[in-house]
Amino acid sequence: MKKKSTKSAASARLLNRYSAWKYVVMVVTIVVLTLSAIPTWYGELPSIQVTSSSKDGSNATMSVTQLNQFLEQRDITAKSITQKGDVMTIVFDSETEQTHAREVLDKHLSKDDSITFSYVSAAPVWLGDMGFNPIKLGLDLRGGVQFLLNVDVDKAFEEQRNTLIDEVRDNLRQERIRGVKFSHAGVDGFDIESRTPGALTNISDYLEQNYPNWKVTATSGELNVQPTEQSKSEFRTVTLQQNLKIMRDRIEELGITEALVQRQGEHSIRIELPGIQDPAQAKNVIGATATLAFHEVKSASEGMTGNQIVLRDEHNQPVVLAKRPALTGEHIINARAGVDKMGFSEVNISLDHAGGKIMSDFSGKHIGKPMATVYREYTTNSRGETERSERVISVATIQTQLGSQFRITGAGTQQEAQDLALLLRAGSLTAPVTIVEERTIGASLGAENIHNGFAALALGMAMTLTFMALWYRRLGWVANLALIINMLSLVGIIALLPGAVLTLPGIAGLVLTVGMAVDTNVLIFERIKDKLAEGRTLAQSIDLGFGSALSTILDANITTMITAVVLYSIGNGPIQGFALTLGLGLLTSLFSGVFVSRGLINIGWGRDARRNVRV
Repeated sequence: MKKKSTKSAASARLLNRYSAWKYVVMVVTIVVLTLSAIPTWYGELPSIQVTSSSKDGSNATMSVTQLNQFLEQRDITAKSITQKGDVMTIVFDSETEQTHAREVLDKHLSKDDSITFSYVSAAPVWLGDMGFNPIKLGLDLRGGVQFLLNVDVDKAFEEQRNTLIDEVRDNLRQERIRGVKFSHAGVDGFDIESRTPGALTNISDYLEQNYPNWKVTATSGELNVQPTEQSKSEFRTVTLQQNLKIMRDRIEELGITEALVQRQGEHSIRIELPGIQDPAQAKNVIGATATLAFHEVKSASEGMTGNQIVLRDEHNQPVVLAKRPALTGEHIINARAGVDKMGFSEVNISLDHAGGKIMSDFSGKHIGKPMATVYREYTTNSRGETERSERVISVATIQTQLGSQFRITGAGTQQEAQDLALLLRAGSLTAPVTIVEERTIGASLGAENIHNGFAALALGMAMTLTFMALWYRRLGWVANLALIINMLSLVGIIALLPGAVLTLPGIAGLVLTVGMAVDTNVLIFERIKDKLAEGRTLAQSIDLGFGSALSTILDANITTMITAVVLYSIGNGPIQGFALTLGLGLLTSLFSGVFVSRGLINIGWGRDARRNVRV
């Protein structure tokens, strides 16, 4: 009988045990996430990165010492200046000094040197060397500028339709078919009328063979051509994706490294530029839709035909051009502003392989003939409609066969040439955009949001920690330690996620996570108290308490997680920030409230199999 009692006690003592590997996983996870969370505590400092035009930095405009003296002479105090290769990083204490320094350096440094706004971690260097960086702050916390752009997809549809009409007309000229009339039908379709026998059949066959994404409907003496619904949907998606990519490229060209560019709704793009207080330059570049096209110049004596257009040059003189450009801006891969031998501004163009071949073939066949460079842009009129304007910026005679690199003149002043080169490097938009909303948040307001948000988080945690310690006593201290680990884990995970941004609603999600995290422990502890009241040992109560509460905890967290996923999927901006912290908070609450708490209780009281200890 005594032997059976000893065996039963031994069995009870084995109830609350973790395997060694579980403790290893728990400790490693907590250590890694804590290290990831530390840089966020230190925060970030504004900085400027100056990239020398020389690849090895040997021809840098100034050394570190000279640059420091240069800034001090202008009452600008740099916290630190470091150089690594051809990149020099200047760190400041405030955004005001950062902006002032940028203005001064813009005037002094070489035009080929790149100046970039950035932020650097204030944490110890060894944390950065390990790959741990602070959480990126959103616009409402850091301050900056937000733009909401409307993408005119209908205008892109019109361009696609007009291009197709030109293709059909070229085919008709080759087939020597006359008497065909084209008229627009809606935004993206067109009608074709002809009384010439066989003309409509020829056109219908041509379209079906070469343009299967367009639906041709025949009636008596007329064809109606419309894009299919699938092709329209694909075109709309591709157009927005291309515009998003080009916007990101343009913002990188501006030297803004922490911008947020994402789709909003069906036809809109939202751009957030944290840390930018002067939106003028960003607005000019983001809203611009400029591109270049190169046309063959026709002689006015030849008479006007349907495949020619007349544009005005910089002196308001008419220039007759071939309607279809020989080369468009989509083939431009690089553009740099410069000055020619006469002191006039110029833009040096580099083309991709396909563009180089097109230009080589065209110029080789037109040596001794003029070629016009046409500047094209979209603007919005007083009625909110998008209009396209074109003008000839230069006409030059082709002296020799051109290749992938050549230069153009007539771009205006040096600053205008630089702006044009920037736009060409970033690419031309596939659909024009209009800035429909602009919002600026000051850095002081962002700092106030951070202070108030984290003050609310600190107050919520303090009250929760106090309540748990007083109500659940020793188990309450376990819950408090698990709650602190939960917060560290949550901040650490957000910092590790690429592209994650902390916003003010995200801080609200952190505060909410505090309450949800202790809910997990409250359910478990109440189950443990119930089992103790039934007369079970502490070890049995712990084991049964965790087991019986787990299903309830999972049910509550899964339903909340579904809500977080839905919010993240259909929301945008601040809503996504809240949903992200809410969803990740659920995961860290399960980790800390169930896994970590059980491990701590196992270590502290799990071995006490027979005593009914008051908790």
